Amino acid sequence: MRFHLPLLTALAALAFVPAAARTPPTPEQRIDRLEKQVRQVQKQVFPKGQPADTAGFVDDPAATQDSVNSLGARLDSIERQMTDLVRASEENGNRLSTMEAELARLRADQDQRLRALENAVPAGGGNADSAAAQPAADVADDSVAPPPKPKPKVERTRSDPAAATATTFADPAEGAYDEGYQLWNAGKYDAAIASLRKMVAAYPGHRRVSWANNLIGRALLDKGQYRAAAEALLANYRSNKDGERAPDSLYYLGQASMKLGQPAQACKAYAELENVYGATIRPALRQLLTPAKAEAKCK
Repeated sequence: MRFHLPLLTALAALAFVPAAARTPPTPEQRIDRLEKQVRQVQKQVFPKGQPADTAGFVDDPAATQDSVNSLGARLDSIERQMTDLVRASEENGNRLSTMEAELARLRADQDQRLRALENAVPAGGGNADSAAAQPAADVADDSVAPPPKPKPKVERTRSDPAAATATTFADPAEGAYDEGYQLWNAGKYDAAIASLRKMVAAYPGHRRVSWANNLIGRALLDKGQYRAAAEALLANYRSNKDGERAPDSLYYLGQASMKLGQPAQACKAYAELENVYGATIRPALRQLLTPAKAEAKCK
């Protein structure tokens, strides 16, 4: 017992000496050791990469929910813009097709009118008898001041309407219209209105009906009955928009509106004339339209 006690005391002293001589680790060292241990654990638990919670340990952060939502919103916006572009492209294509069809129709109509004019002129330049067989309204346009003619039968003056009414026509409707026209041309508005209304009632399907109804409105306008004139002209346009004098009725409807002190209504009539008939408006009528719009101060 006495022999073992000093030995145990010496061993205990040797054991305590290294422990007292070692220095404790610094906080940085402890943090480094913990980070290494965490990385080792993450490699075992997440072999395909770090989760979002540990993204701070690398330079590239993982995707968040806000970034995903923002990206989805941008994709939706791009898809909507693409849809709008496709729709606009289709609409433009349809408009272009419509314009091309309308242009082809206008060209065909113009060619048809030119051929009709060429066929109406005799090969030798015509003669007095063929000119006298046409209504006076065909010889000169009734929307502008008539030029003088050498032949009394087709001369458009207000002095002697009987000379023109004495002309015979192969088509009785043409003769009936020309009779009313000559009365209007002579300033006999009431007689002209009665004659033209009689012609419309007798030949309702004739091409001159559009002319007659338009001339009725003009006669009322010349008489100073502006309200009745506006109603007659508007009725002629609405009843037969394809009629040969439907554009004229719109123009004179604007004139009647100006007489009634309604320039806004006049501008509407002029705009309707341009929108509906466009390039098909007769040159003589188009020349009247420009100053009329300026007078009404149309925009």
